[in-house]
Amino acid sequence: MTETMKAVGFYQGLPLSDPKALQDLELAKPSAQGRDILVAVKATSVNPVDTKIRQTTPLQEAAKVIGWDAVGTVAEVGDEVTKFKVGDRVYYAGAVNRSGSDEEFQLVDERLVSLAPQKLSDEQAAAMPLTSLTAYELLFDKLHLIPEANAEYGKTLLIINGAGGVGSILIQLAKWIGMTVIASASRPETIAQVKAMGADFVVNHRENYVDQVHDLGFDYVPYIILLHSTERHFDRAAELVAPFGHIASIVESTEDLPMSKIKNKSASFDWEFMFAKANYQYHIETQGQALQLMAELFDAGVLKSTLSKTYHGIRADTIRQAHADVEADRMIGKVVVSGGFN
Repeated sequence: MTETMKAVGFYQGLPLSDPKALQDLELAKPSAQGRDILVAVKATSVNPVDTKIRQTTPLQEAAKVIGWDAVGTVAEVGDEVTKFKVGDRVYYAGAVNRSGSDEEFQLVDERLVSLAPQKLSDEQAAAMPLTSLTAYELLFDKLHLIPEANAEYGKTLLIINGAGGVGSILIQLAKWIGMTVIASASRPETIAQVKAMGADFVVNHRENYVDQVHDLGFDYVPYIILLHSTERHFDRAAELVAPFGHIASIVESTEDLPMSKIKNKSASFDWEFMFAKANYQYHIETQGQALQLMAELFDAGVLKSTLSKTYHGIRADTIRQAHADVEADRMIGKVVVSGGFN
């Protein structure tokens, strides 16, 4: 008889108001082969990518399971696994083209995985992999900064929409390497969040923040990261970016961007998509290595979890609540569903 496991998934992208948008399921339990480890999932987080994929998935015969942040215990290892053993507590974001963490047991390539931070709870750790990797790759893969304490002392970074999951860890990493951080926020609670994460200055992205940045004493900013509405903020970023500076974004634009505006500054523009490495098998071991470094920084107290809300028990109803929080587009930090499938 085939062994089964619990999962939360769907067969078609639907609004959350439809009960079929997320369902409690029973699926065949996978087994680990090659470089895969099988993880007994204890906690999972919901990110914007989860809601986007759920909303846009066409009707299909097989259930789709999403979720790309997890903490769990290694239950089984493939015959080529060298990094982990059964019983290890791990955290990871995984790969968007594979079954996700909204399931009792998940297969994940060991190269994408790290031992979880020892001093963080399952909930605190599950909030971190996807956003931490996104922030890490923005700073160190795309902007070519150096991932060492105070290595970029005196350089300035402007983050647009700094209070969300990525912004909250991005501020902390930038401060670790010694940068001066200007973060944008517009509500009292988001202003408080970016300050708590370590931002040196706060500007309001609902107003003319070009003037606000100038009023702070910065004529230009060498590094700018856009975490919301790329097309809305590109013109102001182009005005603020320093000659030979860098603009990066994680948000797909809904219209063509006027790249000619940064041509005469010899400035660059970079996209960051955290799943690109796994999708194209491009140096995927660097994600496990980055998570390992950040686990050390969490345990040393240099970084802190950006967990802001927790639901208990991984089920369709709790995953649905977490999706609703993310879809409201007012999240501060991260939402996690924990406690396993018991």
